Amino acid sequence: MTIETGDANRAINPPGSGEALPPSSSQANPGPADVPHANPVADVFVSYASTDATVANAVVAALERHGLRCWIAPRDVAPGSLYADGIVRAINGAKVFVLVLSEHAVASGHVGKEVERASSKRRPIIAVRTDQAPLTPAFEYFLSESQWIDLGPGGIQDVAGKLAAAVRHYRAETLAVEPGPADRGGPAGTPGAVGRNRLAIAAFALVALALAGMLVDKFWWSRRSKPDTPVVATAPAVAPAAAISQKSIAVLPFIDLSEKKDQEYFSEGLAEELIDLLAQIPDLKVTARTSSFSFRGRAVTVGEIGQALKVANVLEGSVRKAGHTVRITAQLVRADDGYHLWSETYDRDLKDVFKVQDDIARVVVDKLKLTLLAAAPVAPARTANAQVHNLYLLGRYYTASDTAAGLAKAVATFQQAVDLDPGYAPAWASLGYSTFRQLANGKIPAKQGFERARAAAQKAIALDPALADGYHTLALVQVSAEHDWAGARASIDQALRVDPENGGALAARAHLARIVGDVHDAVPLFRHVLERDPLNLLERRYFARVLYYAGELDEAQATVRRVLEMNPSFPAAHYELGRILLARGQVGAAVAEFEAEKTEGWREFGLPLGYHAQGRTTDAAKALQELVSRSAGSEYQVGETYAFFGDATRAFEWLNRAVDVDPGIQWLRADPLLQGITGDPRYAALLTRLNLHR
Repeated sequence: MTIETGDANRAINPPGSGEALPPSSSQANPGPADVPHANPVADVFVSYASTDATVANAVVAALERHGLRCWIAPRDVAPGSLYADGIVRAINGAKVFVLVLSEHAVASGHVGKEVERASSKRRPIIAVRTDQAPLTPAFEYFLSESQWIDLGPGGIQDVAGKLAAAVRHYRAETLAVEPGPADRGGPAGTPGAVGRNRLAIAAFALVALALAGMLVDKFWWSRRSKPDTPVVATAPAVAPAAAISQKSIAVLPFIDLSEKKDQEYFSEGLAEELIDLLAQIPDLKVTARTSSFSFRGRAVTVGEIGQALKVANVLEGSVRKAGHTVRITAQLVRADDGYHLWSETYDRDLKDVFKVQDDIARVVVDKLKLTLLAAAPVAPARTANAQVHNLYLLGRYYTASDTAAGLAKAVATFQQAVDLDPGYAPAWASLGYSTFRQLANGKIPAKQGFERARAAAQKAIALDPALADGYHTLALVQVSAEHDWAGARASIDQALRVDPENGGALAARAHLARIVGDVHDAVPLFRHVLERDPLNLLERRYFARVLYYAGELDEAQATVRRVLEMNPSFPAAHYELGRILLARGQVGAAVAEFEAEKTEGWREFGLPLGYHAQGRTTDAAKALQELVSRSAGSEYQVGETYAFFGDATRAFEWLNRAVDVDPGIQWLRADPLLQGITGDPRYAALLTRLNLHR
């Protein structure tokens, strides 16, 4: 199986404060931090990376000896409750935020989110620094106004008094300035108060996203470069007031109001064209299609959509077709207060649909007051044949399903489009991508699928060298069929050169970094993909797998559980969770997840692993035989399973077979299921065969 590149919102990433230790780990460090508090309201929230648990517990013990109440995970998480809920409430309720600042904390996504949350709530931050590790720009930003206390050779005991005094000072200041209902502009819980709070949080998140984006290039093809050590400030941490940017928008799928309800593909296609057009405007943040379209048919408010997607504006509308005439209504709504900025209705003949799209895009640009733009948005490639354009939109609609039936219809529809207009590059690029998705899902033979996908991608590039989608599809073929890593990188770079925010190319870049570099290099790139497209469940699922490969099991588990929260039947999500639980030694829970997997192929991959780990020899052998009997396109998974069973000879037999027929071989490096055979000379030979040896 291949990487499936193509194709919510979470304020805090569970579980726990700073990757909090599981019970077995916390028990290994007994002390005051092991005694749970009955009262969840605390003076101090203590954030730390799991590696620094000993220091964190010492901090808690020292502060509580000075009469200061602390909240630390996992000690103060109520049994049966969600880690994320407990952390958010604890940060909100605490008066001071104490951070155990170390190399591990800087690298922890959990700690970063807790610091961001504390800063957004204007909690004073005191950093207890245990080493001189450089900070990322994001940490520099959040800690620029914090008080820092360096931990010397004497440990926490030498600075306990200073730390306690600082906490008392900031606690007193926080209590003195804590606003009551009148200070918040109205009674607590009123719409005005809630709206302003959401606006502040959303604005702060946009700043964080912008900072995160600055990090991406530093992680591409190399290890992180070490930033300069920041200047230590001693003022209390107060987050600067930030206004939400008006240069951000999500375009929702337009609603089909036609009598026959047969224009859904056209309605979604119109919104998709608007996304493509608006995305070409410099400085305008446009949410990716996958995330915007995830709200289709859901009873949510514009405010909730804006908060989930971190945008200030939402464009929504409807399509009503009657004969050869179409009426399109579009309206731009502010996400924070639901205020309608404008609403327009367009009555057009269908042959004039391209002009309608351009008209709407220009109005949006005008209303957003993007006066600094030097030029109008670039119009996407067009076809003079309205039927071809409709076929193209219909094909995109089918492709989005990613089912066997949907992809078959997509390929047939795109083929019709290019037969009618052989010069229409977008249809060729989409034909190549939908074909690639068929082979990725094992629905057509790999060799046949690769040849067709490559030819279609090359045709698209030849027709329109400025179309990013052609290079993206070509890169997928270069990775999966040819193992041409340098060629794939060049194709991805070219796609991003012509369209820096092309979602497929960004995801492909993250996957390629995982394949040829260290798996940790891919983590920030996947974060960037999900910042742009936060509800992309496919890439979120793959991000969970990358975290699993990197050994970040807490975040991996939380990430895949988030996928299941949004779609309990999402393909392979239960399988991925089962593998993570297996790595944590929770064998029974892992088997339950494998058995809960709805997609037949993925369930077959998981069951042999779970049964083997349970010692159910007969069941494991039977499940493996079932997997082997349906192995076409899944040779890599068979090799993984034999390796997990301890049968190295058969593992290498299947892994070598996968090189030619299963794109899943690209997951070879750092695969936890292959740990038992990585010391075998045949493993090094396999890496060499794949041009991955270093």
